[in-house]
Order: sequence, then structure tokens, then C-alpha cells
Amino acid sequence: MGMSSMLAGRTAVITGGVRGIGYAIAEKFASEGADLIVTSTRDPETSSAELEKLRSYGGRVTAVRVNVADKNEVEAVVTDAVDRMGGVDILVNNAGITRDGLLLRMSEKEWDDVISVDLKSSFNTIQAVLPFMLRQKSGSIINIASIVGVIGNPGQCNYAAAKAGLMGMSRSLAKEMGPKGIRTNCIAPGFIRTDMTAGMPERMVEEWKSRIALRRPGTPEDVAGVALFLASDMSSYVNGEVINCCGGM
Repeated sequence: MGMSSMLAGRTAVITGGVRGIGYAIAEKFASEGADLIVTSTRDPETSSAELEKLRSYGGRVTAVRVNVADKNEVEAVVTDAVDRMGGVDILVNNAGITRDGLLLRMSEKEWDDVISVDLKSSFNTIQAVLPFMLRQKSGSIINIASIVGVIGNPGQCNYAAAKAGLMGMSRSLAKEMGPKGIRTNCIAPGFIRTDMTAGMPERMVEEWKSRIALRRPGTPEDVAGVALFLASDMSSYVNGEVINCCGGM
């Protein structure tokens, strides 16, 4: 644990928490003293190196394999994990996929899969953790949206719809749960270097960079810093917000 422990004694559930942005958030939270429940679609054993790194900070780390788009599975697996940890203080909905293509030729499955994993999964996880947060009359829900949900992007109608939907849901939930002491906010990352964007041709990367005021792609750690702010007491009066983390795009 570092000098500061902004999340000491708190438990966080992070979906898609073993790689990319989710993993950077998990590591940031662990370094600030949080206990973690990370979900993945893969067998936790295949991520053992990442999990060891998270455990090296001294907190408890539980990894669960769950398809977040499956409501019954989330209810069973996430509720059980939270129960065993003794509650939950922070939920980060980060799991997401892309199935890019022009709407004209997009298959119904490409539409449904993205809406399921990128939007409905948050409904599933929020319903699973809310009873615990209501019991303690506190909690911070952080939904990882995307700048694409704000400004749109050709070839990503399904992804943009899911991420814009996530923002609308967050703003509404903030109003529903605010009276109970539970905050809900969104982060809308811009162009972040992850596995998801790694396959992009270099000329596309340069084109993106020219649209970013800071002239560089973001890192998963850039997003993790904003997540830490929203998870901690530093943002105790921030509710129903969407914070763009896009370098001024």
C-alpha cells in the first residue's frame, strides 16, 4: 500500500477487470487499499499473473468468471462474491466489446451482442449490488462509457448507442439513488491505447492524434485516475456527471 490509502476498507467490483482499462482501474484501487472483485469472461487462471500483481498490494482479490450479459449468472456469481466479501462500496462497469461495421450492413447479432455486453450488463450488475449499497446507505457506481457515445463515430452505431444509453441510465439512476446516499457517474474515455485499439493501422492512429488537443492517445492509467476520483470521498458531491477523459478532443 502506498502512502495514501484513499480506498482503505472498501470493496470494489470491477467488470472486465483483468485487462485494459478495467485492469488499470483495479490496480489503482488496489494500490489505494481497496479489496477487489474482478470479473472476466475468461477463466481466472489464465490471468494469474495479473491477479498476483493485484494481490501484491495487500488487499483481498477475488476473480470470478461471469458473462455479464447473462442476468441469472450475474445474480448468482456477483451476489455470491459480494456476500463473501461482506458488501460492496464501489461498482465499476467496464466490460465492453465492439463489433464495428456500417449500420447498412450490420447484422442483427452484431447489434444485439454490443447492446447486451455494453449496456444491459450494467443493468444486471447494478441490480446485483444495489441491495448491499442500500443496506449501508452509501456507494459509488462508475460506468465506463465512451466519447463515441457523445460525438458518434462512423462504423460504431451499435457501440455509440450502447454508450449513450449508459450515460442516460447513469443520470437517471443518480436521481433515483441520490436520496439513499448512492452516487452514479460516468467516464467517457477518448482514444485510449488498449488491446481494443492495438490493431489499428498507424495512419488511423495519426489521424486520431491530430484531433486530440494533447496530441497523444490516452493510457488506461489516465482513465484509472478519474475512476479513483469518482470512487473516493474526493467526489462526495459529484453525482449524475459524465466526465470526458479524451485529452480535449
